[in-house]
Amino acid sequence: MQQSKKYTFLFLSLLLVFVLLLITNITLGSISIPFKEVISSLFGKTMQKESWEIILWNFRLPKAITAILVGIGLSISGLLMQTLFRNPLAGPYVLGLSSGASLSVAVIILGVGILPAAFTSIFLSNYGIVVASSLGSFIVLLAVLVVAKQLKDTMAILIVGLMFGSFTSALVSVLSYFSTAEQLQKFTFWSMGSISNLTWSEIILLAFFVFLGTLISFLVIKPLNALLLGEKYAKSIGINYKKTRFLIIIATSLLAGSITAFAGPIAFIGLAVPHITKLVFQTSNHLILVFGTIVVGAIIMLFCDTIAQVPGSDFTLPINAITSIIGAPIVIWLLVRKRKMG
Repeated sequence: MQQSKKYTFLFLSLLLVFVLLLITNITLGSISIPFKEVISSLFGKTMQKESWEIILWNFRLPKAITAILVGIGLSISGLLMQTLFRNPLAGPYVLGLSSGASLSVAVIILGVGILPAAFTSIFLSNYGIVVASSLGSFIVLLAVLVVAKQLKDTMAILIVGLMFGSFTSALVSVLSYFSTAEQLQKFTFWSMGSISNLTWSEIILLAFFVFLGTLISFLVIKPLNALLLGEKYAKSIGINYKKTRFLIIIATSLLAGSITAFAGPIAFIGLAVPHITKLVFQTSNHLILVFGTIVVGAIIMLFCDTIAQVPGSDFTLPINAITSIIGAPIVIWLLVRKRKMG
């Protein structure tokens, strides 16, 4: 009972932080919008200035919702991978999905000279890059699933995923060598990640994939708890290990693959948020951890985005740089603090 009250208090506190951060995120920026005006607009009232209305509904709110979806998706997929492989350094991209997406986008941006002229403008559009990224992730996913069917050892799948990553990185390097400075710059900007260019229709599509991946994650909560004690233990209590592994890989692919397609490869979040959540809630129960990573992931991503947009200035920092600069020291501090307390 005491434990239940503790978790309820933690969740309510985190939800309060989340709401405050969301409002702060859409209030601050190059043009500061009064707090009262933001609240009134969210409840359907008209703002004093029409420009504020356009900025809020066409730019800041879509970006904030994208940040929330990215935080949720990458955090859950990171937790799934760390539990499946029983490796604290596993993240959402260990299966090579991000590498597959990067290779496809590199072919589109860096290999534009080898593509037919008629297709160039189509491929280089936002949707063209999203489709290319999705296709690259999907091809790697199929390869991983084929390998997973052949291999009984889960750690071997991890190694295969890392090998896919190395192979695609090598191909991207070859393409980069023969590319122009302009092409390299465009690919570099994509690889830095961006959550600010999505339309409402793209956000709805991303939300669908994140919801689907999250739903599958809830279906494997019991097997995930069993996997903490090892593969043999999970099988001994009647867990269908192959089915569980398949569902985990599918969920991770839906989450990490769709986010990479729409926002580019976002660093740190998927690796670190599961650790932060475990340290905050002090539990290994995945029912608590999945809900926890959803809230903590959304909070951290919103916080990073708020810093990245540099309130009061006209420029925005790369979201990838901020997630790593802010996140890495937090994780180190929490781990050192945990060891001292232990």
